[in-house]
Amino acid sequence: MKELSIKHKGLEKLKAFISLKKSIYSIVFLVTIIGSVQSLSGTKTYGTDTIEYNKYNNYTIFKESFNHLKNQQDLYVLYPQEHWDLYKYTPTFSVLFAGFTLLPDWLGLLVWNLLNAFVLVLAIFYLPKSKLSNYQKGLVVLILLIELITSIQNEQSNGLMAGLFVFALGLLEKRKYFMAAFCIVLASYIKLFGVVGFALFLFYPDKIKLAIYTLVWTGILFVLPLLYIDMTQYVALFDSYKLMLNSDHSASLGYSVMGWLSTWFHVNVNKNSIVLIGVVIFMLPFLRFKLYSDFKMRLLLLSSILIWVVIFNHKAESPTFVIAMTGVGIWFISAIKNPLNIILFGLVLLFTCLPQIDVFPRSFRNDFINPYVLKAVPCILVWVKIIYDMMVLKPSATIEVPEEKTLE
Repeated sequence: MKELSIKHKGLEKLKAFISLKKSIYSIVFLVTIIGSVQSLSGTKTYGTDTIEYNKYNNYTIFKESFNHLKNQQDLYVLYPQEHWDLYKYTPTFSVLFAGFTLLPDWLGLLVWNLLNAFVLVLAIFYLPKSKLSNYQKGLVVLILLIELITSIQNEQSNGLMAGLFVFALGLLEKRKYFMAAFCIVLASYIKLFGVVGFALFLFYPDKIKLAIYTLVWTGILFVLPLLYIDMTQYVALFDSYKLMLNSDHSASLGYSVMGWLSTWFHVNVNKNSIVLIGVVIFMLPFLRFKLYSDFKMRLLLLSSILIWVVIFNHKAESPTFVIAMTGVGIWFISAIKNPLNIILFGLVLLFTCLPQIDVFPRSFRNDFINPYVLKAVPCILVWVKIIYDMMVLKPSATIEVPEEKTLE
């Protein structure tokens, strides 16, 4: 009995620790600092290139894109003397990176990584307190932490993208439509798949107001590059952007549904057809009009969006999965803990998250996990389960909010 009592007290203290915002913020801050310092040390080669670049290559791409923009250069061609790989974002995003060009790389990289990490964490804790406890929110952060570290180590914008989606839902719940529209429009200007986030708007009233705010923010963010270039150059950049995307579209299948079908079933994948099928399945729950006002339904929709934009993205790579894991985490903490849901979540941890920390031998990862896109498969299964949950959800369904514990 005494041992059980000690274990119970230990679990209660752990729950209290996870429930404490400061605990979660401290963990995220620490891993962000460590990841940033790792990126700042040394050089590396990329792909088959023999040129050595700094380890924070993606940050360099983002920062130099603004210099290219203001110097009237094409954003969407290679600059091997500066960095490896192409810039694949909108001209607006390059303007938003202007402030980072004023900072030394060590500081700019740290600020960029902290921005990505804390926009996501703050967004999760911004979700309605009456619907989700701080303990549940803390668990979501811990669930996605490994993938967040991977994204930080690659200086990617994926934490920011996930955070904007989550913030949008929190703002919509509080009827702060102006800023909710800003979040989704900004996400769309960062990565094109951000437009999927507009699906959230369909579940809320005042759609005309949301449409107007969307147009306002779209216009504001669209004209930002015109502070540095004229319209002729702007049009030329969009033409180049389109060419780059078309070329990029045919280049790979990534950790996606398309990659899974190709490697497992040797299906000659038509990417557009697969995405179209994905859209149809994604939209099926929208037929349940009476549940639009149900928070559980809205939360499932957010989870569906966060996973969909990754598993139907032919360019999905390992750092992208912080977005999908945010969706998985939100789904799992609010889901019934039945055997199927627990097994699905276990598969996600086993094949999506743990390979990042070298749990499996390198040979197993190189021969099975990577070639057979095992990182994506559990997320695909979870997404299918989410769609099923949305289709069978009863209007009376509620999310159990655990009682908060405090550290004594």
